[in-house]
Amino acid sequence: MSIESNNQLTDGAGKEPSVTEPIQFSIPLPNAPGCRIHAHLTILATSILLFCTSTTAEYSSSARPSLGSFVYAMPDRYNSSAPLSTPLYTLPSSLDFADRLAKTLARRTKLPVQVGSSVNFSSAGNGGSIEEEMEAFRQLVVVVLKEVESARAG
Repeated sequence: MSIESNNQLTDGAGKEPSVTEPIQFSIPLPNAPGCRIHAHLTILATSILLFCTSTTAEYSSSARPSLGSFVYAMPDRYNSSAPLSTPLYTLPSSLDFADRLAKTLARRTKLPVQVGSSVNFSSAGNGGSIEEEMEAFRQLVVVVLKEVESARAG
């Protein structure tokens, strides 16, 4: 006995979800030539998936980056300025960055967001100062929001 269905998956509103191809990009770390944040962004009709990691000029192919932290965040229907988040996999050195990034993107896009991050700022120009981390954070948010707007528009 086999069951066949011609029903297409929908996004809950009766229309087929739009799926974009994953977008890969990299941005330089401020004050650190040769250090970059690499990102893999998938924008779906109902959610966003972002993985990011950092590399340095002396990156060797035999070194494997850690998995980092994986965080799920979603907008709060009752308090739009404070998205809800939960860490699904944690690594203390990357949890704060992943959590802040997931919450910021969820608040700004009003979509659930999954963020995996193994970004390491220790090799940045000033050794990973808070100013360097915040500048990299801002640059990453700007690029992701631009890509989300582009996907929504076309």
